[in-house]
Amino acid sequence: MNSELNTFLAGHVKHRQLMVWRVGALVAFFAAVIVCMAGRGGSAGASFSHRPHIVRLAITGIVQNDVSRTVRALKQAQNASDVTGLLLVVDSPGGGVTGGERLHEAVRRFAAVKPVAVSMGDMGASAAYMLSVPAQHIVALPSTLTGSIGVIFQRPDVSVGLGRLGIGMDAITSGAMKDQTDPTSTLTPEGRQMLQGLVNDLFGQFVSMVASGRHMSEEKVRSLADGRAYTGRQAIALGLVDELGDEDAARLWLRKQLRIGNASYPVLPLLPAPSRSWYQWPGKKALLKGLLGGAFSSAIDHEGLDGAVAILQL
Repeated sequence: MNSELNTFLAGHVKHRQLMVWRVGALVAFFAAVIVCMAGRGGSAGASFSHRPHIVRLAITGIVQNDVSRTVRALKQAQNASDVTGLLLVVDSPGGGVTGGERLHEAVRRFAAVKPVAVSMGDMGASAAYMLSVPAQHIVALPSTLTGSIGVIFQRPDVSVGLGRLGIGMDAITSGAMKDQTDPTSTLTPEGRQMLQGLVNDLFGQFVSMVASGRHMSEEKVRSLADGRAYTGRQAIALGLVDELGDEDAARLWLRKQLRIGNASYPVLPLLPAPSRSWYQWPGKKALLKGLLGGAFSSAIDHEGLDGAVAILQL
């Protein structure tokens, strides 16, 4: 009996120790996350040196509508006497119209006082092309997918499906158009016309941005802007980009504009840390999957976009 009791007590102690270690590890992990996020939150823009340099900004993935941090950093660099130019590295299919428009305006203001070169990777399309056009020089790879000048407003309609389930939805509105973006309401011909008017106006703004940035007539831009994408090789023939090449070609153009010659000249990141969420850090996402399940990981991975978007649909 004593032997069995000792075995039981020893196992119980080990179990409690294991639980303490697990709880301690979780507490330490989430404390580290909070500290890191707090540290990132305090850095709105780059910490510039006193030596003249070019700043580099990478736009990758879906362009979200909340781009305040990047816009503030661009304004800071625009006003910094030691920043002499901007290297904009783009690899994005586009995204939110509002985010693309805000970045376009920030790049346009920067380009009004200092040279800006764009280097496009796999994609620089739709809203990503929108934010690129104020640059004085756009470089694309021969295989880059760019252009895709257009706007989409997607409105799901679940009213038919709800009807089949015997579920009715009544909307009490102050006007006939108020429920026309509600997926539980049937889209009326008048509602479709209203939404098409919104898309047409946003598209017109996009066309004006391209016409101004690329020094084309709006008629010329509209002839290219049926939403299709172009390869870099096609785009250069159409005047949508200036040169075929990689990031080194864009850097060389900036050096020529700044008359640097062969001298050493630093290119520093505009933002102090990669623009990715804490759960995407190596190992952290896998840990959260194990602790909280795959459904949580899928939810935080989803990059939702509300409203009108300018994005290349592949």
